[in-house]
Amino acid sequence: MGSTRLGDEWELHRPAVFGAAYRLLGSVAEAEDVVQDVWLRAAAADLSQVADLRAWLVTVAARSAYNVLNSARVRRDAYVGPWLPEPLLTGPDAGHRVLVDESVSTAMLLVMEELPPPERVAFVLHDVFELPFGEIAGVLGRSPVACRKLASRARARLARARRRPSASRAERERVLDAFRAASEKGDFARLVELLDPDVVYVADGGGRATAARTPVRGRERVARLLARLGIRRPGTTMRVVEVGGEPGLATYRDGALVWIDTVDISGGRITSFRRVANPDKLRHAGHVPVS
Repeated sequence: MGSTRLGDEWELHRPAVFGAAYRLLGSVAEAEDVVQDVWLRAAAADLSQVADLRAWLVTVAARSAYNVLNSARVRRDAYVGPWLPEPLLTGPDAGHRVLVDESVSTAMLLVMEELPPPERVAFVLHDVFELPFGEIAGVLGRSPVACRKLASRARARLARARRRPSASRAERERVLDAFRAASEKGDFARLVELLDPDVVYVADGGGRATAARTPVRGRERVARLLARLGIRRPGTTMRVVEVGGEPGLATYRDGALVWIDTVDISGGRITSFRRVANPDKLRHAGHVPVS
């Protein structure tokens, strides 16, 4: 009976399973591994007495992701250069259709990356997936009261990050379209104009692609870097895509995806520019067609 129920409902709940794992790990590949683990565990379990299958699956996903998260943080200490979350494509061309909200944006995932693993788990399970603290306690091996405090601390830290001005979707698209046009024309002056004076550029090459090993700061330095890496090369194209529910940019050379950019925008200018060029982090997104 449990296997039959799982077969009937798995595709309905799979996005939530993947979404929980991705929010906790910031990695599409690791989240997919968690999804496979949850499927195997669920297939071997008696689900006939499970009242809320979605909550049960998300809880199993969180427990698996929590184990991965603890070891992943050790691996990231040895990561070559800055670490950025794997870009999750969420538009109509996306390979993964998850519940899209602020908690899968690159900026928010970076803030959550700074949280201790227990706080991150408590926040995602309670504030995003609305699981009661009694169930979260079973994942973390702590009391419900302690889990409530963990979620509260995480919420406070995330609230401070949310105080930064956030551009509307229309403004993001306008600025990114202007940036793409300036890049295509090699218009250095326009690139500078689109960058905030204190803009920060962070690139994730993971030792697998050419990328700055440390953040680059200041509009002139960032503009020169972007111009040098610009797309005025044969066979290179750039398009706006949706990444983590927000507009971003994907650049292709000879049809192959070479990097995905996400940005923060305030006052019509780019304040943070993040580029994922590590091919291991782009493999899942390489199917996106070039228009």
